[in-house]
Amino acid sequence: MTNFVLIHGSYQGGWIWKPVATRLRDGGHLVYAPTLDGCGERAAQCRPGITTETQASELAGFLRSEDLRDVVLVGGSSGGMVMAKTAELARERITRLVFADALALMHGESIRDIVSGTASVETEHASGPSREDRLKRFLLDMDKDLAEWAADRSTLHPIGVSTQPVVLEKFWNQDWNALVVFCRQAGKPGEAHQRRTAEALNARWHELDTGHYPMLSMPDALTRLILEG
Repeated sequence: MTNFVLIHGSYQGGWIWKPVATRLRDGGHLVYAPTLDGCGERAAQCRPGITTETQASELAGFLRSEDLRDVVLVGGSSGGMVMAKTAELARERITRLVFADALALMHGESIRDIVSGTASVETEHASGPSREDRLKRFLLDMDKDLAEWAADRSTLHPIGVSTQPVVLEKFWNQDWNALVVFCRQAGKPGEAHQRRTAEALNARWHELDTGHYPMLSMPDALTRLILEG
């Protein structure tokens, strides 16, 4: 049995990992897919001060509270940033990292340094695409019923995660057992960014012929990769 913690990206919650989590649990593994602070069903708690570091600190505390060791962290999209900081904070508990078409920022970078574009909805504390825009993105990768399901659950994301530079003073200087999964049909964060991650970590590389949400569009293939490492 392996301990897996699946970390979602922007505009999502732990719900996006449901197909993969189900498959991993069916294999007898212990699986957590937490919703990050201010996201998903916790969107009503969105407030000033939520950053990659505060979300990661909460996750690292969760690993300690649950006494989890030999953990495989899996991060998708901006969840890769939170994964890196969580791993830095809880190094002794982590055995492997999987970047699933994920952002992996260097110390001092912010999302907007890597991914351009403007949000169609922005409040004082959160931003993101409208439901119509979310649905269009999901329809690129999956059938209408699944896309509607995902669009209905998507939420705005704490704005500080996008605007504040990440603080990763130790992560990139440590040795990690890592896998980078690049999704060929995804426009962002793009191959060059993910090649940088793989090279910096001396990570294994694998490609899936799908878009930015492989946990929904190709759950069987992504689960196999997560298990194989």
